[in-house]
Amino acid sequence: MQQVSQKSGPDFQRLWGRWAGLFKPIYGDSRVEQLMDTRAGQYLSSHPFLALNVLLFGAAAALPVGLFLSFALVTLVMSAVGFLCFEVFLLFAGGLTLLSVLPGIALFSVIASVIFNALYVTTYNILSRYFPHLTKQGDVLDDLDESKESEFDN
Repeated sequence: MQQVSQKSGPDFQRLWGRWAGLFKPIYGDSRVEQLMDTRAGQYLSSHPFLALNVLLFGAAAALPVGLFLSFALVTLVMSAVGFLCFEVFLLFAGGLTLLSVLPGIALFSVIASVIFNALYVTTYNILSRYFPHLTKQGDVLDDLDESKESEFDN
């Protein structure tokens, strides 16, 4: 058993040396140095198990957070597009309604105008026939009649 543990000791040290060699460029980065100078960086450096948990949590949380942000962005864009489409639909429906109502209003206006003109002409003709003194033509006719009578009187 001692041979196994002696063999695994130098292997572990060589593996640790390789890992340390791989991480030297990372530790040499100025942003990592700034992080390691903070209290949190020093605490995580002294507690590697917790640092590994934080690293794994950050890596594992990146996908769900990214998916959520993508969902939020797509939802926002779709709601804006949907709102615009709904507004276009409402404007289209309102325009069609307006185009349907305007000919009806025009037809009503023409019919009402014809009725009022017919009533006006009918009323005017009745008044001028039965009450000629109430109309201007009746006044003109009366003046003509008076002038004719005066001509006959002379």
